[in-house]
Amino acid sequence: MAQGQEQTEADAVMTRIGQVVMLHHAGDREEARHRFLELWAEIGEHGAPLHRCTLAHYMADTQDDPDDELAWDLRALTAAEELTGDRAVAHEGAPAVRALYPSLHLNLAADYLKLGRNGAARTHVRRARGAAGSLGDDGYGQGVRAAITRLELRLAEEGPDGAAFWGPPRRRP
Repeated sequence: MAQGQEQTEADAVMTRIGQVVMLHHAGDREEARHRFLELWAEIGEHGAPLHRCTLAHYMADTQDDPDDELAWDLRALTAAEELTGDRAVAHEGAPAVRALYPSLHLNLAADYLKLGRNGAARTHVRRARGAAGSLGDDGYGQGVRAAITRLELRLAEEGPDGAAFWGPPRRRP
């Protein structure tokens, strides 16, 4: 297959993902989840890492069950890791995925918080903050940074077991 044809097919997959994202943002979560699953079946576990990362990242947002959401966010991170580091220095999707890392880790932190796993949530919110340098100074970057700050503040209010801290620390007898 010629490189131009590969690029066109790759762009077509990203366009299809984008169309389903718009459907989800328009409020049809169930249909979006259904279409994302169809795309996942086409792409498969061994499809292009950029496609798997992007699709899983958005698929997580359509889940009703927090464990399912976590599973999809973990798939997105796993695919992203295939595009970074020494293994993918020349891969054209690597810069795009690096810009997704803050959001990937932010979503994982939120997933873990929903599940009451505050230690894991704190780890991922720190990773999100550490990766935020790859974000542009645009609306998306500012929005992700603000969401990281909100989650950091929320985690600061939570106790280690997930119980909210409302008041002064208890004194030990």
